[in-house]
Amino acid sequence: MRPIPAEQLDAAARALEAGELVVVPTERWYMICADATNPIACNSIFDGKQRPRTKSLVLVLPSMEECEKQFVVHPEARQLADAFWPGNLAMLLPWRSTEIGEHHPAVGSPALTTLSSGPLGALAAAVRTLVAATTVNISGDAGTDAPGPAITAKEVRGFLEFTGVRVTVLLDGGVSPAAHHLTIVDCSAPAARLVRPGLVHERALAAVLGHQVL
Repeated sequence: MRPIPAEQLDAAARALEAGELVVVPTERWYMICADATNPIACNSIFDGKQRPRTKSLVLVLPSMEECEKQFVVHPEARQLADAFWPGNLAMLLPWRSTEIGEHHPAVGSPALTTLSSGPLGALAAAVRTLVAATTVNISGDAGTDAPGPAITAKEVRGFLEFTGVRVTVLLDGGVSPAAHHLTIVDCSAPAARLVRPGLVHERALAAVLGHQVL
């Protein structure tokens, strides 16, 4: 993937803080992002993707310190974070308080959370809010005839043209090479539970925790 110039990342951060949508490349897919505290911006993602509100967006955290400020982090969640964050793992984590969760409804409760590397991680670190993100595609289009989430800026533009979703900044990082999902682990309770396989293999999870994650 191509590096993103700092001035483009700054433009994306300021647009997101202003309530606008931006698209950022990752090694997995391109991700459409909004201010996680802005319901209008987040709802425009749900509507454009035809995504049910019950399918949360992912909360992209800027640091482990911010994670511990917002969430209860059980020991197994901490082990997984130490091993795989920033990276290709997302965890369902319980909010420290109901009030905090109510300010971020688009990411659910427990919230789907990650720390990311690359441009998405840089965006999360550059904004003065928290980032909610999801793949650039119509929800549920993972069938055999569907292209799946966008892996190029050209595919992003096709999605935007088809849906009418308005994006202020599209960061073009070239081709996303992995074309695969985040692994999702439910860490809302002390015992971690696998929700969705992805780039972080189940054997890797087991190697860190000392037992299979089922």
